[in-house]
Amino acid sequence: MADEDYNDYDGGDVGYDDEPPEPDIEEGVEEEEENGEARELYEGPDTDILQGDAEPVTDKPRKTTKYMTKYERARVLGTRALQISMNAPVMVNLEGETDPLEIAMKELRERKIPFTIRRYLPDGSYEDWGVDELIVEDSWRRQVGG
Repeated sequence: MADEDYNDYDGGDVGYDDEPPEPDIEEGVEEEEENGEARELYEGPDTDILQGDAEPVTDKPRKTTKYMTKYERARVLGTRALQISMNAPVMVNLEGETDPLEIAMKELRERKIPFTIRRYLPDGSYEDWGVDELIVEDSWRRQVGG
């Protein structure tokens, strides 16, 4: 090909109109609760974190463990630390803490994080657990011996 072939391009329509538009990236999906309040749902592979003060209504006994898994703990702390870093209201009294992750850990220890964890079961159903309902073990405390 010669250089003059490249100069023949007039910059006209190249057929990009046939491509579908890019989907909007959403941080979360708004869900409507029974009482009219909206809460945000963060989807995950096995669990979701629901934000809001909604108390799940459970008529039947729960099948999953009452212990928070290390994966749920990591997700709750990371999500809450991100919120705190973006100037969300802090639910505990601060004693000089400035690190959002340290503040989130303090909130978790005092059971003040207003999240609900949704655990999906193999049959497609799910169970909602409030963070304040779950037993949280500090893995670092066992390693240090405190």
